Amino acid sequence: MAQLSAKDIGDLVSTTLDELGRLRFSQIAQTLQDYEVFSHWFKRDKVAFDSGIGIKRTLMTKLGSGEAAHVGLTDTDNVNIQDVLETLEIPWRHAQTKWAFIYQETLMNRGEALILNVVKPRRASAMINLVEELEDKAWASPSTTNTTEPYGIPYWVVANGTTGFNGTVPGSHTTVGGINPTTTPNWKNYTVRYVTVDKPDLVKKLRTAHRKTGFKSPINIEEYRTTKGQRYRLYTNEATLVALEDIGEAQNDNLGRDLASMDGTLVFRGHPIIWVPKLDAESNGPLYGIDHSTFYPVCLEGDYLRESDAKPAPNQHNVYQVFVDLTYNYLCVDRRRNFLATTA
Repeated sequence: MAQLSAKDIGDLVSTTLDELGRLRFSQIAQTLQDYEVFSHWFKRDKVAFDSGIGIKRTLMTKLGSGEAAHVGLTDTDNVNIQDVLETLEIPWRHAQTKWAFIYQETLMNRGEALILNVVKPRRASAMINLVEELEDKAWASPSTTNTTEPYGIPYWVVANGTTGFNGTVPGSHTTVGGINPTTTPNWKNYTVRYVTVDKPDLVKKLRTAHRKTGFKSPINIEEYRTTKGQRYRLYTNEATLVALEDIGEAQNDNLGRDLASMDGTLVFRGHPIIWVPKLDAESNGPLYGIDHSTFYPVCLEGDYLRESDAKPAPNQHNVYQVFVDLTYNYLCVDRRRNFLATTA
């Protein structure tokens, strides 16, 4: 029997990944019902790409004073140059997953046996692990000493016990993206405090939050990112979603014979309300209103889910490894266009 070279193994793995063949398998290993982060946020047309040693953006955070006024025809001019810009800066974060197979397995699984029953499930397991890792960290805010985890939504959109633009800094952080919301008030997200999931309380306050965060520039300014698809999405836990579904069904006079007509179709002002399993552990009924033209992943150009060739492992010449790498972080360029509703 002819021996396989490293190139032969790499080619064999690549071709079998694309073809299921006759040895199909069912995957029941995932721990969550759905993965909003990977399936929606990390689509190529929704990801921004950048280079450099970190992610930087220049924000105009305030207006100059005294620049515009009504004047007389002969009044003297008094022009002052004012600083209206600040720099937003966040670091890259790195994620990876990996899988391996043994050279002898390629010999055992050729021909009628196929290598598929070795490679496919291992790669699927590694990729699902990466998807779950991304989902987990996207709904968390790292501590000030954490240098490996990304700046998830709770880092940018912070809760507060009162309603208004009161979302300041998460945990023990003193800035968000290097900008201090105490000295830069426009760098605060909107917060909602509610008691009951009903139309007079939560729904009414969501209407106000949606209006208050709907900033539209009076002049044409090139945005950092153009929008594609559904720009605005609301995220919550199952308990809050179920209560909102009850409200939706109660106001619908044409339910017919569908016992759960709102399941998977609930919207607020045309925007989908998404169940996030990771939020079920939160006891304060969180409901995030996220404008994805302002919040999105930024990935390092050339390191977006980069899958390596199969290569021998150090000191284990019969073991071949494959790695998938991702360098990224989450960026929000306008916190005021996002909100968080909580019960406390």
